[in-house]
Amino acid sequence: MVMELGHGCRVWDNEGNEYVDAFAGIAVNSLGYNHPVLVKAISEQAAKLMHCSNLYYTEIQVKALRVVAEVTGMDRIFFANCGAEGNEGAMKLARKYGVSKAPTKYKIISADESFHGRTFDTLAATGHDYYHVGYGPLSPGHVLVPYGDIKALEAQMDDDVCAVLLEPIQGEGGVHVPPAEYLQQVRALCDKHDALLIFDEVQTGVARTGKWFAYMHSGVKPDILTFAKGIGGGFPVAGFAVPERLAHVFKPGDHGGTFGGNPLACAAVYATLTTIKSEGLVDKVAEKGEYFKNELRTLQEKYPDKVTDVRGCGLMLGMEVAGEGKPIVESCLENHVIVNCTAGNVIRIVPPLIISKEEIDIVVAALDKALAAC
Repeated sequence: MVMELGHGCRVWDNEGNEYVDAFAGIAVNSLGYNHPVLVKAISEQAAKLMHCSNLYYTEIQVKALRVVAEVTGMDRIFFANCGAEGNEGAMKLARKYGVSKAPTKYKIISADESFHGRTFDTLAATGHDYYHVGYGPLSPGHVLVPYGDIKALEAQMDDDVCAVLLEPIQGEGGVHVPPAEYLQQVRALCDKHDALLIFDEVQTGVARTGKWFAYMHSGVKPDILTFAKGIGGGFPVAGFAVPERLAHVFKPGDHGGTFGGNPLACAAVYATLTTIKSEGLVDKVAEKGEYFKNELRTLQEKYPDKVTDVRGCGLMLGMEVAGEGKPIVESCLENHVIVNCTAGNVIRIVPPLIISKEEIDIVVAALDKALAAC
């Protein structure tokens, strides 16, 4: 399939076939395709100033930083280009924080089945063995524990831990929602051992779960929050955010990037976030997500031997199936609907935040047809 054109939640291939997209470029196209506000913002900024060195300020960067600080609940932001860069920067800051306390305080704990990126340090923090093959030895100082198992985490926690890195809801691992109270318990362990809590909100952030960021469902605020994917509405931009007390762990020159926070990216961030606010999409995602989940649960009731679980939050949903998920994805594509399979048997649904109930019904109908045939 060769994509050629997009508008709203629909895409067209180079043969003119139309599809409803419930994958959004892996949860990236938060405003769908060709949103007029985003297109206008990027076009106008490109005509003014496309790039300048981070040695200088730009007005659009300041505007973007202010709105990111507002929606994340943080004070200071570092802009990068992709989620892996955001997570890499977050871990660098955590390591420097830890080593400033004690030379052995550099251990970072993350979770099995997690995904944090494909750079060397994010690879070591990622809990999938198949991503590690051929790249050993991995970066030292990383420990993996089962996701959602507070006793396993507690067994690894000591004063040499500088950070715990978690997704509030695991995406690549199969849309796993942690047990109630788990994140509060992790917060308490981090506080006990003076370790920073990092939430990787690359996939869960930017209204995806029906809150601005997924941590807001639990009330557990991280020390470092990373973001990417939907924050630029399709334009490559990412970063991490911290409270003021951690902003000065990095000194000038400790961390940087040529393209991070460039004017085009900042124009995309500002346009995307202000549009989500003005269109009330956070609340709409919560409402439509509940409708979508209930429709998937209806499929589970209809096919109890084929659908083993439905989980997720907002418009980040997973439908676990008894067999391989790939045939279901292929069947949906034949019926002009785009979904994804992750973890082998979990149909992952992360559509644009603007998806309509009518389009949700089209996706559910395609899944129904696929399940009936498999």
